[in-house]
Amino acid sequence: MFVILVYDMGEKRVAKALKRCRKYLNWVQNSVFEGEISETNLAKLKMELDKILVDDEDSVIIYTLRTTHYSKREIMGLRKGGQDLII
Repeated sequence: MFVILVYDMGEKRVAKALKRCRKYLNWVQNSVFEGEISETNLAKLKMELDKILVDDEDSVIIYTLRTTHYSKREIMGLRKGGQDLII
């Protein structure tokens, strides 16, 4: 499956979240990741992030797409990481 993951975490936890997300997904820009991931690895990633986040301060949003055939990606402004991956 293809996922887009976005997080908003406290300053002290951002580096830890970045490290965990980069293990499984491609970095796109600040706090945004995307890529193909198995259900098993997504479950692992979610467990790792759950250990880091503080429920009443942080948030993680995961968009799951079964296929990328009907999607389009458009970048405006400064181009950051993950430019080779086009959905």
